Amino acid sequence: MTVRRIMGLETEFGISVPGDPLANPMFLSGQVISVYAAAHGVRSNQSSWDYAFEDPLQDARGWHVDRDSADPSQLTDIEDPTLANVVLPNGARYYVDHAHPEYSSPEVTVPRAAIRWDRAGDAIALESVRLLASRPGQAPVNLYKNNTDGKGQSYGTHENYLMPRRTPFPEIVRHLIPFFVTRQVVVGAGRVGVGVDSRGAGYQISQRADFFETEVGLETTLKRPIINTRDEPHAVADRYRRLHVIIGDANQLDVANLLKVGTTSLVLGMIEDGHLREDWSIRRPVAALQAVSHDATLRTTVELQDGRTMTALDVQWLYLEAARGWLDGRGDDPVPEATEEVMRYWEDVLTRLGSDVMTASGLVDWVAKLQLLEGYRSRDGLEWDDHRLAAIDIQWADVRPEKGLVHRLRDRGRIVELTTPEEIRTAQSAPPEDTRAWFRGTCVSRFTPQVFSASWDSVVFDVPGRPNLQRVPILEPERGTREQVGPLLDQSHDVESLLRALATPE
Repeated sequence: MTVRRIMGLETEFGISVPGDPLANPMFLSGQVISVYAAAHGVRSNQSSWDYAFEDPLQDARGWHVDRDSADPSQLTDIEDPTLANVVLPNGARYYVDHAHPEYSSPEVTVPRAAIRWDRAGDAIALESVRLLASRPGQAPVNLYKNNTDGKGQSYGTHENYLMPRRTPFPEIVRHLIPFFVTRQVVVGAGRVGVGVDSRGAGYQISQRADFFETEVGLETTLKRPIINTRDEPHAVADRYRRLHVIIGDANQLDVANLLKVGTTSLVLGMIEDGHLREDWSIRRPVAALQAVSHDATLRTTVELQDGRTMTALDVQWLYLEAARGWLDGRGDDPVPEATEEVMRYWEDVLTRLGSDVMTASGLVDWVAKLQLLEGYRSRDGLEWDDHRLAAIDIQWADVRPEKGLVHRLRDRGRIVELTTPEEIRTAQSAPPEDTRAWFRGTCVSRFTPQVFSASWDSVVFDVPGRPNLQRVPILEPERGTREQVGPLLDQSHDVESLLRALATPE
């Protein structure tokens, strides 16, 4: 009865070289990651990714897609030719994914931690850009925390939540689709332009909504589904399911990010507990997703399967009230303050959006961006199809504080902050202490020369004197914490002594 669960965020950053539209994005993305890894003593040929147990073609609906018939974009185990694929000392993965630099945060257990290590990824992206810029003769490379280039290309911000395997997948689908169709009014990042190529004039709530084509499916870049069925738990397979969520936007505002992972975790908890008995299924959910996104007045209604019509806010209130009933009178929450914070902000944001949308500008990305754009429109008499507004939209997401418009709002105190600069700096180099990310990140930082590869569920060592590589499995996400293995690692002066200690029965 809590927001607590194993979770994490992934961000594919937009990348460009101003003045050189023909620059190779994969090569540049490799440079972005390699320069950061080299500056922090993490070499990609030593701390590369362990693909041994990856299986992106296993479908949660009970079948396995044949590799020969799969689209290449579905194959996550194809090694990037730039070899820019590293595990960082903070337990995160930093690599090239579909020609974009991607930062995948380490596993955390509460929403505030998810924000902290996501913001650490933003800081890592910024440092990467600055390191590249310091190279003599290097063309400037810009990174953007957004989800579309405005020309028909979309790149993802994904969420991951660990769930019990016993939870029936059809129940997950039934209750999550209405939630995801309407969640964007709280966590959308906002976008100038309508349609996948942004040719339609206007402003919409979500960066990603126009790119979704189906309700349920295995793909992530083609025929994008509201519910992704990739069944790759990166944990003990018969105990856990990893819900891979691809429908979210890249959030810059802390409260929206908190609500993205916090409310989703609560809804998953209600599904796992069998608390959601009423069916709020929406007719034609893909069309409803896009219709809601295209209306920043929040007046658009969706039709439920039972014939009722509701606004997205109405549906979100249904989930909020259900969560309140689920939580009331229960005393088994290990993180009550974290749960209460999510519930408080959820209600506050829905109330603000229902009365005066602009009062949510310090909490919700799409509202903050809309308010800024309306200022430009009013000052300069701009229509929504003016190319200057599209340029401002891109500039909003620039990771550089001197360029990115969201940073200006942050500097002026117009955004509610839930993290501090000190926390973000710490999270750049230190892993979370209460998940297996602590073991992974600590091994990478302490035993860099001997770490041959790593993944979410293993660390592989190349130990001098041993003929074979030594794989240490970390299949339980809540094993390998600082409390559990910190003393052992402190006592291990090298990898050999660490492996002996791990092999010794307790």
